[in-house]
Amino acid sequence: MSEIVSPLAYQLGIGGVGGFIVGYAVKKLSKLIAILIGLFIIALIYLSTQGIIGINYERLFEAFEHALGLAGQAAEWFIRLISLLPFMGSFVVGFLLGFKLG
Repeated sequence: MSEIVSPLAYQLGIGGVGGFIVGYAVKKLSKLIAILIGLFIIALIYLSTQGIIGINYERLFEAFEHALGLAGQAAEWFIRLISLLPFMGSFVVGFLLGFKLG
């Protein structure tokens, strides 16, 4: 029985601590990235209204469609991650705690 419990406890502990750290960092970085993206969009709109740059909206929408298509491929690697359920479970719990406290 101890051959099973020790590795499981190790995976749960490492997953929880790692998830907390990643969740905390993701929340802090997501705020910074959102601010930078907002400033970039404001700058583009300003430059476009002043006639300094021109925005090709058709190409912009094509780029968004391509990015959304890549999200569909994420399901393939998700299936491989199911084998890591103990680690993943504790990682997700730690991530949510870190995200909430961050």
